[in-house]
Amino acid sequence: MLAKRIIPCLDVKDGMTVKGTNFVNLRQAGDPVELGRTYSEQGADELVFLDITASHEGRKTFADMVQRVAATLSIPFTVGGGINELKDVDRLLSAGADKVSINSAAIRRPELIDEIANHFGSQVCVVAIDARMDEKGWTCYLNGGRIPTERNLFDWAKEANDRGAGEILFTSMNHDGVKTGFANEALAQLAADLTIPVIASGGAGAMEHFREAFTEGHADAALAASVFHFGEIKIPELKQYLQAQNIIVRQ
Repeated sequence: MLAKRIIPCLDVKDGMTVKGTNFVNLRQAGDPVELGRTYSEQGADELVFLDITASHEGRKTFADMVQRVAATLSIPFTVGGGINELKDVDRLLSAGADKVSINSAAIRRPELIDEIANHFGSQVCVVAIDARMDEKGWTCYLNGGRIPTERNLFDWAKEANDRGAGEILFTSMNHDGVKTGFANEALAQLAADLTIPVIASGGAGAMEHFREAFTEGHADAALAASVFHFGEIKIPELKQYLQAQNIIVRQ
Protein backbone atom coordinates (compact mmCIF):
# COMPACT_ATOMS: atom_id res chain seq x y z
CA MET A 1 0.00 0.00 0.00
CA LEU A 2 1.37 3.40 -1.00
CA ALA A 3 1.90 6.00 1.70
CA LYS A 4 -0.82 8.63 1.91
CA ARG A 5 0.37 12.16 1.12
CA ILE A 6 -0.20 15.41 3.02
CA ILE A 7 -0.12 18.43 0.71
CA PRO A 8 -0.30 22.09 1.78
CA CYS A 9 -1.73 24.41 -0.88
CA LEU A 10 -0.65 27.98 -1.50
CA ASP A 11 -3.45 29.93 -3.20
CA VAL A 12 -1.61 33.01 -4.45
CA LYS A 13 -3.10 36.35 -5.49
CA ASP A 14 -1.05 39.50 -6.15
CA GLY A 15 2.08 37.79 -4.83
CA MET A 16 0.60 36.84 -1.44
CA THR A 17 -0.89 33.61 -0.12
CA VAL A 18 -4.64 34.00 0.48
CA LYS A 19 -7.45 31.80 1.79
CA GLY A 20 -11.20 32.12 1.51
CA THR A 21 -14.41 30.26 2.29
CA ASN A 22 -16.41 28.65 -0.55
CA PHE A 23 -13.97 30.38 -2.95
CA VAL A 24 -14.81 33.94 -1.73
CA ASN A 25 -13.94 36.31 1.16
CA LEU A 26 -10.18 35.99 0.70
CA ARG A 27 -7.80 36.95 3.51
CA GLN A 28 -4.02 37.10 3.47
CA ALA A 29 -2.08 34.16 4.89
CA GLY A 30 1.56 35.09 4.33
CA ASP A 31 4.50 35.08 1.94
CA PRO A 32 4.42 32.03 -0.35
CA VAL A 33 8.21 31.66 -0.39
CA GLU A 34 8.41 31.53 3.41
CA LEU A 35 5.40 29.24 3.72
CA GLY A 36 6.81 26.88 1.09
CA ARG A 37 10.12 26.66 2.92
CA THR A 38 8.36 26.02 6.25
CA TYR A 39 6.20 23.23 4.85
CA SER A 40 9.17 21.57 3.19
CA GLU A 41 11.05 21.60 6.51
CA GLN A 42 7.99 20.34 8.45
CA GLY A 43 7.69 17.17 6.39
CA ALA A 44 4.96 17.97 3.86
CA ASP A 45 5.02 15.39 1.07
CA GLU A 46 4.37 17.85 -1.73
CA LEU A 47 3.42 21.49 -2.23
CA VAL A 48 0.76 22.91 -4.55
CA PHE A 49 0.96 26.54 -5.73
CA LEU A 50 -2.13 27.94 -7.46
CA ASP A 51 -2.19 31.39 -9.04
CA ILE A 52 -5.92 31.62 -8.38
CA THR A 53 -6.78 34.63 -10.57
CA ALA A 54 -4.55 33.88 -13.58
CA SER A 55 -7.28 32.19 -15.66
CA HIS A 56 -9.94 34.73 -14.69
CA GLU A 57 -7.61 37.63 -15.51
CA GLY A 58 -6.39 35.98 -18.71
CA ARG A 59 -2.70 36.00 -17.84
CA LYS A 60 0.12 33.57 -17.20
CA THR A 61 1.32 32.31 -13.80
CA PHE A 62 4.22 34.31 -12.42
CA ALA A 63 7.28 32.22 -13.32
CA ASP A 64 9.58 34.35 -11.14
CA MET A 65 7.49 33.60 -8.04
CA VAL A 66 7.50 29.89 -8.94
CA GLN A 67 11.29 30.03 -9.25
CA ARG A 68 11.65 31.66 -5.82
CA VAL A 69 9.39 29.08 -4.14
CA ALA A 70 11.03 26.13 -5.91
CA ALA A 71 14.48 27.26 -4.73
CA THR A 72 13.44 26.67 -1.09
CA LEU A 73 11.88 23.21 -1.56
CA SER A 74 13.13 19.65 -1.26
CA ILE A 75 9.73 18.11 -2.08
CA PRO A 76 7.68 17.76 -5.31
CA PHE A 77 6.09 21.02 -6.40
CA THR A 78 2.88 21.39 -8.45
CA VAL A 79 1.97 24.72 -10.05
CA GLY A 80 -1.36 25.80 -11.55
CA GLY A 81 -3.05 28.88 -12.97
CA GLY A 82 -3.27 30.27 -16.48
CA ILE A 83 -1.82 27.19 -18.21
CA ASN A 84 -3.28 26.93 -21.72
CA GLU A 85 -0.59 25.40 -23.94
CA LEU A 86 2.57 23.31 -23.91
CA LYS A 87 4.91 26.31 -23.78
CA ASP A 88 3.26 27.38 -20.49
CA VAL A 89 4.08 23.94 -19.07
CA ASP A 90 7.64 24.15 -20.37
CA ARG A 91 8.10 27.59 -18.80
CA LEU A 92 6.89 26.43 -15.37
CA LEU A 93 8.90 23.20 -15.40
CA SER A 94 11.95 25.28 -16.31
CA ALA A 95 11.19 27.56 -13.34
CA GLY A 96 11.31 24.59 -10.97
CA ALA A 97 7.85 22.98 -10.98
CA ASP A 98 7.70 19.17 -10.99
CA LYS A 99 4.06 18.98 -12.11
CA VAL A 100 1.45 21.36 -13.49
CA SER A 101 -2.19 21.59 -12.50
CA ILE A 102 -4.70 22.41 -15.23
CA ASN A 103 -8.36 23.16 -14.61
CA SER A 104 -10.34 25.65 -16.71
CA ALA A 105 -8.16 25.20 -19.80
CA ALA A 106 -8.64 21.43 -19.69
CA ILE A 107 -12.44 21.69 -19.60
CA ARG A 108 -12.40 24.21 -22.44
CA ARG A 109 -9.97 22.12 -24.51
CA PRO A 110 -9.65 18.56 -23.19
CA GLU A 111 -6.96 17.73 -25.77
CA LEU A 112 -4.55 19.73 -23.61
CA ILE A 113 -4.41 16.75 -21.23
CA ASP A 114 -3.34 14.42 -24.07
CA GLU A 115 -0.75 16.94 -25.26
CA ILE A 116 0.86 17.36 -21.84
CA ALA A 117 0.82 13.62 -21.13
CA ASN A 118 2.32 12.78 -24.53
CA HIS A 119 4.96 15.51 -24.45
CA PHE A 120 6.04 15.53 -20.79
CA GLY A 121 4.57 12.31 -19.35
CA SER A 122 1.37 11.67 -17.38
CA GLN A 123 3.19 12.22 -14.08
CA VAL A 124 3.49 15.94 -14.93
CA CYS A 125 -0.24 16.45 -15.55
CA VAL A 126 -2.54 17.03 -12.58
CA VAL A 127 -6.13 17.78 -13.58
CA ALA A 128 -7.79 19.95 -10.93
CA ILE A 129 -11.57 19.92 -10.76
CA ASP A 130 -13.59 22.50 -8.81
CA ALA A 131 -17.13 21.13 -8.38
CA ARG A 132 -20.21 22.11 -6.45
CA MET A 133 -23.06 19.81 -5.41
CA ASP A 134 -26.37 21.25 -6.64
CA GLU A 135 -29.76 19.94 -7.77
CA LYS A 136 -28.14 18.42 -10.89
CA GLY A 137 -25.42 16.62 -8.92
CA TRP A 138 -21.74 17.56 -8.87
CA THR A 139 -21.29 20.39 -11.39
CA CYS A 140 -17.79 21.43 -12.56
CA TYR A 141 -16.85 25.13 -12.51
CA LEU A 142 -14.39 27.30 -14.46
CA ASN A 143 -12.23 30.30 -13.58
CA GLY A 144 -11.68 29.65 -9.89
CA GLY A 145 -15.26 28.61 -9.20
CA ARG A 146 -16.87 31.54 -11.00
CA ILE A 147 -18.54 29.92 -14.03
CA PRO A 148 -20.69 26.74 -13.94
CA THR A 149 -20.36 24.29 -16.83
CA GLU A 150 -22.46 21.43 -18.17
CA ARG A 151 -19.78 18.96 -17.08
CA ASN A 152 -20.43 16.45 -14.30
CA LEU A 153 -17.58 15.74 -11.86
CA PHE A 154 -17.49 11.97 -12.35
CA ASP A 155 -17.81 12.00 -16.14
CA TRP A 156 -15.15 14.67 -16.49
CA ALA A 157 -12.75 12.96 -14.06
CA LYS A 158 -13.10 9.69 -16.00
CA GLU A 159 -12.40 11.47 -19.29
CA ALA A 160 -9.34 13.19 -17.81
CA ASN A 161 -8.13 9.82 -16.52
CA ASP A 162 -8.59 8.23 -19.94
CA ARG A 163 -6.83 11.10 -21.72
CA GLY A 164 -3.66 10.60 -19.68
CA ALA A 165 -3.89 12.73 -16.54
CA GLY A 166 -1.54 11.55 -13.81
CA GLU A 167 -3.74 12.62 -10.88
CA ILE A 168 -7.10 14.24 -10.14
CA LEU A 169 -7.21 17.08 -7.61
CA PHE A 170 -10.86 17.37 -6.59
CA THR A 171 -11.97 20.42 -4.61
CA SER A 172 -15.50 20.46 -3.25
CA MET A 173 -16.67 24.07 -3.43
CA ASN A 174 -19.40 23.25 -0.88
CA HIS A 175 -16.78 22.17 1.64
CA ASP A 176 -14.01 24.70 0.84
CA GLY A 177 -12.92 26.63 3.93
CA VAL A 178 -15.88 25.39 6.01
CA LYS A 179 -13.69 22.96 8.02
CA THR A 180 -16.35 20.29 8.52
CA GLY A 181 -14.56 17.52 6.63
CA PHE A 182 -13.92 16.49 3.03
CA ALA A 183 -16.55 15.35 0.50
CA ASN A 184 -15.90 11.70 1.32
CA GLU A 185 -18.80 10.13 -0.61
CA ALA A 186 -17.75 11.85 -3.82
CA LEU A 187 -14.11 10.99 -3.15
CA ALA A 188 -14.97 7.32 -2.68
CA GLN A 189 -16.84 7.27 -5.98
CA LEU A 190 -13.89 8.90 -7.76
CA ALA A 191 -11.50 6.39 -6.19
CA ALA A 192 -13.70 3.54 -7.41
CA ASP A 193 -14.11 4.97 -10.93
CA LEU A 194 -10.52 5.98 -11.69
CA THR A 195 -7.19 4.22 -12.20
CA ILE A 196 -5.10 7.23 -11.11
CA PRO A 197 -4.56 8.83 -7.67
CA VAL A 198 -7.17 11.21 -6.25
CA ILE A 199 -6.21 14.22 -4.11
CA ALA A 200 -8.90 15.41 -1.69
CA SER A 201 -9.33 19.16 -1.28
CA GLY A 202 -11.84 21.34 0.54
CA GLY A 203 -13.04 20.92 4.10
CA ALA A 204 -10.09 20.11 6.37
CA GLY A 205 -10.66 21.44 9.87
CA ALA A 206 -9.34 18.72 12.18
CA MET A 207 -6.93 15.81 12.06
CA GLU A 208 -9.89 13.40 11.99
CA HIS A 209 -10.94 14.85 8.66
CA PHE A 210 -7.69 13.67 7.08
CA ARG A 211 -8.21 10.19 8.52
CA GLU A 212 -11.75 10.11 7.10
CA ALA A 213 -10.57 11.26 3.66
CA PHE A 214 -8.19 8.29 3.58
CA THR A 215 -10.41 5.63 5.19
CA GLU A 216 -13.89 6.65 3.97
CA GLY A 217 -13.00 8.66 0.86
CA HIS A 218 -10.16 6.34 -0.19
CA ALA A 219 -8.17 9.39 -1.28
CA ASP A 220 -4.48 8.94 -2.08
CA ALA A 221 -3.57 12.39 -0.78
CA ALA A 222 -5.23 15.18 1.20
CA LEU A 223 -4.65 18.84 0.50
CA ALA A 224 -5.36 21.72 2.87
CA ALA A 225 -4.55 25.39 3.23
CA SER A 226 -5.82 27.51 6.13
CA VAL A 227 -5.41 24.86 8.86
CA PHE A 228 -1.72 24.74 7.96
CA HIS A 229 -1.23 28.46 7.18
CA PHE A 230 -2.69 29.63 10.49
CA GLY A 231 -1.07 26.91 12.61
CA GLU A 232 -4.29 25.09 13.53
CA ILE A 233 -2.74 21.78 12.49
CA LYS A 234 0.99 21.08 12.44
CA ILE A 235 2.13 18.64 9.78
CA PRO A 236 4.47 16.57 12.05
CA GLU A 237 1.65 16.14 14.60
CA LEU A 238 -0.83 15.24 11.86
CA LYS A 239 1.48 12.53 10.57
CA GLN A 240 1.97 11.13 14.08
CA TYR A 241 -1.82 11.05 14.55
CA LEU A 242 -2.36 9.27 11.21
CA GLN A 243 0.31 6.70 12.01
CA ALA A 244 -1.41 5.99 15.32
CA GLN A 245 -4.59 5.40 13.29
CA ASN A 246 -2.74 2.76 11.22
CA ILE A 247 -2.56 4.96 8.14
CA ILE A 248 0.73 4.72 6.28
CA VAL A 249 2.41 8.11 5.85
CA ARG A 250 5.94 9.17 5.01
CA GLN A 251 7.95 10.51 7.94
